[in-house]
Amino acid sequence: MSHLPSDIPRPKDDGLCDHLTSFDLPSVQLLSAKDVFTKVDLAKSDGLTIVFIYPRTAAAREEVHPEWNSIPGARGCTPQACSYRDNFEELKGLGVAQVFGVSTQDSEAQRELRHRVHLPYDLLSDAELNFATAARLPTFEWKGRKLIKRVTLAIEDGKVIRHWYPVFPPDQNVVEVLEWLKRHGGKATISSG
Repeated sequence: MSHLPSDIPRPKDDGLCDHLTSFDLPSVQLLSAKDVFTKVDLAKSDGLTIVFIYPRTAAAREEVHPEWNSIPGARGCTPQACSYRDNFEELKGLGVAQVFGVSTQDSEAQRELRHRVHLPYDLLSDAELNFATAARLPTFEWKGRKLIKRVTLAIEDGKVIRHWYPVFPPDQNVVEVLEWLKRHGGKATISSG
């Protein structure tokens, strides 16, 4: 697992996720990393669902480019994924029915990460940016690719009931989600407070 450098820049809240409060999710099929024949529509997910959206993870032996570290909010995808892994049972115990990670990477890259770091939840591919575009999620360009900025969603009945943006530091996002769940007694029906 990678660790976060202490000097990575903090992202600023640019207001690009303000519309997500009480937002009805678009119906978009995302490819599963768990099963190549499965597609997941987050708008139709059952129960309280936590979705952390991240730019991209480095491959097993990929060197993290210094330019990547200089982009506010970019670094920390693998530590964030691992923090959700390490707290998966507690999330379930607090009423979370499903956890997903979403990025623009293809399912093969996500499958490699899932197996390498032993994730108990699925990763979903938005390689064509259909979900990001329909949900009006913020993006940025890196090496000729459009990537989604890091944001976390709590979804219930196809509606965003809480979002976290900007997410920083990424490996502590799950702690914020857990604190929010505990404040609401782990109930599935939670207002966006």
